[in-house]
Amino acid sequence: MNKQVTITLEAARKLAMKAMRAHNFGNFEAIATTEALLNAERDGLPSHGLSRLPFYLEQAATGKVDATAIPKVEIDGAVVRVDAGHGLAFSAVTVGVKAGIESARKYGLSAVSIARSHHFGVAGAPVEVAANQGLMAMGFSNAPSAMAPWGGSRPLYGTNPIAFACPRQNAEPLLIDLSLSKVARGKVMLAKKAGKLIPDGWALDVDGRPTTDPDAAIAGSMVPAGDAKGATLALMVELLTAGLAGGHFGFQASSFFEAEGDAPNTAHLILLFDPERFSSSFSVHIETLFEAMLDQPGVRLPGDRRYQLRREFDGLLLLPSELVANLERHADVVQ
Repeated sequence: MNKQVTITLEAARKLAMKAMRAHNFGNFEAIATTEALLNAERDGLPSHGLSRLPFYLEQAATGKVDATAIPKVEIDGAVVRVDAGHGLAFSAVTVGVKAGIESARKYGLSAVSIARSHHFGVAGAPVEVAANQGLMAMGFSNAPSAMAPWGGSRPLYGTNPIAFACPRQNAEPLLIDLSLSKVARGKVMLAKKAGKLIPDGWALDVDGRPTTDPDAAIAGSMVPAGDAKGATLALMVELLTAGLAGGHFGFQASSFFEAEGDAPNTAHLILLFDPERFSSSFSVHIETLFEAMLDQPGVRLPGDRRYQLRREFDGLLLLPSELVANLERHADVVQ
């Protein structure tokens, strides 16, 4: 059984920052990445938390990720183009959302296309930032292939998350964050590391048969959410992200989990809308829908569970001891 250790959020932050700086990541990139991973842990999303950092560090060591990349922003009216330079995604997303918010305030809406990027992280994070600034936002990302087109057996699409956030006047934003596979592939990776089986219905092996073996699932394909509908939406996301940015489609992208190979060259798209430019009664009007939803026993608004976990977070993280030891080894790398 894998042992776990308790570590404070601040100690985890210092360890992650030290490990990233030891691998030549710039201060801005290290901060953006560390905070994104810690926020995922805080919000109960460990598959997108610190367990990802060793993969990032190993890829920086081989040059698959450019630790020295500085995202470049080009603004063309309501269109914002960001070149992540084959670095990690988090600093590129940060500067892209900032520029996109400014453009949306000026034009009423904006589109942020991020090219030459990497793992998007928690898709709900950047759209929540925008919603806290009063904007409605949608986020999309493609990823290395993990799902076959409906009726096929060879993975072509990534699990391709979709996120949406809607601002509210006197409450946290409504927040929708979902993978287009039945579950995020990171959960399969966590099961593999823990030596556990995965639930039936998550994945198929290379022959298209249901499997509970995480190794067979990784070699095979993830089951799309909603069957044919999920696979079709994954195709849409490929076109909105890699299609617009000129990046790699899922079947062309290298793995986020392997140190060797070319850069994944994945892409993201974030759409932002200033709702008050569309309707001056927007903030009041949307509450009538939320009130009707909450009037039914057992209904909660999307995002509420994440916010509840955030409120209850006590500043302590329970992490696999192997992960902490791995990060300590990376932090002690001598350049």
